Amino acid sequence: MKILHTSDWHLGHRFFEQSQQEEQALFLDWLTDYIATNHIDIVLVSGDIFDVGVPSAQAQKLYYNFLLRLYNSTCREVFITGGNHDAPSTLNAPKELLNAFSVRVVGKATDNLANEVFRILVNGEAVIVAAIPYLRDQDIRRAIAAESAEEMNNRYKTALIRHFAEIAAYCESVKTDNEPVIAMGHLFAIGGKTSESEQSIYVGNLGDIGASDFPAGFDYVALGHLHRAQPVGNTSHIRYSGSPYVLSFSEANQDKKVVEIKTGESIQINEIPVPAFRKIVQIEGSVESCKAQLLTLDNDNNPLTPWVEVILNNGNEAATGYKEINDFATKLKPEVLKITLNDERNYEKLKSLVDNAQHIKTFKPVDVFRLKCEEMSVDLEKKPEMLDAFNEILQIVTDND
Repeated sequence: MKILHTSDWHLGHRFFEQSQQEEQALFLDWLTDYIATNHIDIVLVSGDIFDVGVPSAQAQKLYYNFLLRLYNSTCREVFITGGNHDAPSTLNAPKELLNAFSVRVVGKATDNLANEVFRILVNGEAVIVAAIPYLRDQDIRRAIAAESAEEMNNRYKTALIRHFAEIAAYCESVKTDNEPVIAMGHLFAIGGKTSESEQSIYVGNLGDIGASDFPAGFDYVALGHLHRAQPVGNTSHIRYSGSPYVLSFSEANQDKKVVEIKTGESIQINEIPVPAFRKIVQIEGSVESCKAQLLTLDNDNNPLTPWVEVILNNGNEAATGYKEINDFATKLKPEVLKITLNDERNYEKLKSLVDNAQHIKTFKPVDVFRLKCEEMSVDLEKKPEMLDAFNEILQIVTDND
């Protein structure tokens, strides 16, 4: 049996206010062809299907058109779980209809573990899929009874680990033979490398779970949330597929992938490279060097408009470099979406950038918080609990949004 693991599509995502619909459509076309050509039996999408809770009509059209094409392919089953960017109600609304087309949707955890576990037969071969969605604090913490003071401080982590353990035990109970168990999850696992486009799951200062916290009963764990394709810790069977296309300039040099799993006497895991449908690059140097690199990029044959971040190394050129690069780029096909000065940035320099409104769209909430702390002489290295508290508030606001 062949299983394909992907995640973090973020359909509807805008890259510095630029629509990514073109490369998203090309990716889904490529994925459909790959599934058909390689006779994939089961597809797992581990969360963050959409970029926002209420996706646009265009984003939903990409999603449903893809599922329709899969129904007419070799793929027999599709499993879709909610991520922290997805609204459970949006994903779950059509689940009964999609179930008729062998598309299993789990947008949110429920009190019934059976809602997350599926035993599937494909050509006489069985596999158990534990479709675990992004687990919000309010979804799972109530299941813990008689907490100690220490458990209360780590209530979410404890509940998270317990939920995975209970799911693993339930999977074991429904086994009729030695069929493999494939788990899905959407969370931050310790050791994973992040990029600018994702937000770690924070609840107070509890930290995150590690590879050893996943039950041994899972033969493969298909994770979503981090955008870099990578295994967790020293394992090979617990891994992120990563986002299939670049979602921030910090991902510009990443190789994007999906993961193919083959069952049998042993689990075989292969990372499959995803073509780069749009060139998204960072170029660095002096103003003249960056202009030369832009010109080279302009001469390349690029099917989609390249998007560029220019990093200027010489701080003395800052006064004229920003305008000079922008003026030069207006004559070229590549679009310069961001210009950065590569020198030590103290508070006054950052404040100047904000005042000039040059990079305001690149600021994340945590960047503004750090900036304010620096202004007020608050050392976050010595007071990490303040950063944890801020991230807890940010997570709550994001979830409520």
